[in-house]
Amino acid sequence: MAMEKALTKVGSFWISKKAKEEIYSIGEDLSRFSNTVEEKAKWVFEKLKGKPQKALPDLLREYNLPAGLFPRNIICYEFDETKGKLIVHLPSNCEVSFKDSSVLRYAPRVKAILSRGKLSGVDGMKTKFLVWVKVTNISVESYKSDKVCFTAGVKKLRPKDAYVTPHDSIKIDEF
Repeated sequence: MAMEKALTKVGSFWISKKAKEEIYSIGEDLSRFSNTVEEKAKWVFEKLKGKPQKALPDLLREYNLPAGLFPRNIICYEFDETKGKLIVHLPSNCEVSFKDSSVLRYAPRVKAILSRGKLSGVDGMKTKFLVWVKVTNISVESYKSDKVCFTAGVKKLRPKDAYVTPHDSIKIDEF
């Protein structure tokens, strides 16, 4: 009986400690981005449910997109699988330079519809052709394609291997 009480106390202490760590972690994550109260509540609910979330690069690969389309240092992402709605939260306006000399800029929140081989209705991403232009769609036409098509007013094909791995972004003042 004494052993059972001791184990119960140890278990309660451990659970309490883990809960405090998780709540602290949620507070830290929430302080990094500002959304509506509803979005924050939904994110907290999903986190507390303990629903394991894939890493964003794994999710992109699962949808036949290169894993490096978003920077490595995202805060978190939300994905509504039924609607395909993807929202990626970043710490600030930032940009990434890729090995093919292309550059992508990101707002603190990037929204898109994720489907097989495609991000459509993109909001919060720009690329530089001659000037900075909004990216509206990103697609890979087939699984074996070695090109990624960026639509930003015009279509621009870029080598898929430039976007294979996520890169660190640098903070910029203006999106």
